Amino acid sequence: MVTQVNASHILVKTEQEANVTYYDVTHGKLFEDVAKERSLCPSKKNGGNLGWFTRGRMVKEFENAAFSLRKGEISRPIKTQFGWHIIKVLDAK
Repeated sequence: MVTQVNASHILVKTEQEANVTYYDVTHGKLFEDVAKERSLCPSKKNGGNLGWFTRGRMVKEFENAAFSLRKGEISRPIKTQFGWHIIKVLDAK
């Protein structure tokens, strides 16, 4: 069972921005570059990297998505109270 995830994300305001961002990162653009260009989260300085986290550290919608992905997978847009996220799992243990 996965107990920790190392993930990056891109946070945008609208569903439309999220859909365009998802398309870009799944069609050849580097996730880290897109995060630096578009993300509203301070983690954009690190290409969106949030580091390692356990369950209970993130809002439920984000956590559920992050823990359902395998290493290297990118989520479809996820809506939370903060906006729309695209999540990429870098590693899990």
